Amino acid sequence: MNHHHDIIHLPKEQWEGTTIPMRYTTDQYYDVTVSETGDGYGVKLEKRRFKEPVSHYPEEYDFPDKLYQPYWEKACAWGIVADGENGKELFACIETCPEEWSNRLIVTELWVHEDFRRQGIGHELMAVAKEQAVLEHRRAVILETQSCNVGAIAFYQKEGFELAGFDSCCYSNRDPERKEVRIDMAYLLRRKGPKAGETVVIREEQKDEYRQTEQMVLRAFWNKYRMGCDEHLLVHRLREDAAYLPGLSRVAVDGDQIVGAIFYAQATLRREQEEKKALLFGPLCVAPEWQGCGVGTRLLRETIGLSRKAGYVGIIICGEPDYYPRHGFVTCDRFGITTADGKNFDAFMGLELAEGGLHLPGARFYEPEVYENLSEQENERFTEQFDAPRKQYFPGQWK
Repeated sequence: MNHHHDIIHLPKEQWEGTTIPMRYTTDQYYDVTVSETGDGYGVKLEKRRFKEPVSHYPEEYDFPDKLYQPYWEKACAWGIVADGENGKELFACIETCPEEWSNRLIVTELWVHEDFRRQGIGHELMAVAKEQAVLEHRRAVILETQSCNVGAIAFYQKEGFELAGFDSCCYSNRDPERKEVRIDMAYLLRRKGPKAGETVVIREEQKDEYRQTEQMVLRAFWNKYRMGCDEHLLVHRLREDAAYLPGLSRVAVDGDQIVGAIFYAQATLRREQEEKKALLFGPLCVAPEWQGCGVGTRLLRETIGLSRKAGYVGIIICGEPDYYPRHGFVTCDRFGITTADGKNFDAFMGLELAEGGLHLPGARFYEPEVYENLSEQENERFTEQFDAPRKQYFPGQWK
């Protein structure tokens, strides 16, 4: 898929302190009035017209907008950089920062140069923030604007944002009189969604579903751990590998749509001349719009049960330390096991399916070669067959 605008990551060490020349002219505003009633308060936001157009410039504020302000400690910015009068110049940008305590993502800055507006750049920049929120499992994207910035409010509404509140004394004690009241808006990612038990069926994958499954895998992993992904190629190659275990692997299906999948393979624990077979699964993934609905849990629980019935002693994975321990996985140092190169880390975890099944002190874990030999060139060619979004840097990707 081709993208018209080249939106790139703006590293902090290069762009910290860059002033963003926020300026706009408006002939409308939202009049914010609050009145006490017998039962509480009445709040009204009504669009009105200025007698004369009003313009706002960065020079009128004591603290102009800048990238990577020190109070946004975990900020990350993206933008469009092009040749200008003074060399490489910034012509559009978006900056975000996680609000960890509420699990929301804040859009701290969004700006497009006047000469580049109405070309869809704002929409593409906002798509970056929404993608980050999905990758980080945030429940909402939030931002602030001003009641006089009617154009910005209309844009955010078009992007799916809704009114979340206002602050009538954010900038001064006369904000309502000045017609510049802070307006808070929110894009909600998690509403009451489908429950995995209601419509989803867990079953074996059919051959005519292979490409649909691979597209779902691509969407689930794209830009999550790296720019782009190669898990869809891994699934494609794994099905033809001798280590693959289709009898344990499963897909989650809603109607005729593949919404999740888990793939198992046989791996090896080796200590000197001693060898023991174990299981490895990966990838386990769920379509982005179904994440948080219990599909991954159902895939995991059902296939763990199948693996135990089949007589396997245990499962070893490299996975997210915040997710798998709730399903009984513990770090492999508990079993005395290391990776093939003798390492241990939080993401290297195992689950015993039989008592003492993974207890083999001094053993090293060897995964099938298919997990290790994914060529970047082959992945690029294979990805061309799919509907692939823009490759982009995001915080949290593996270095």
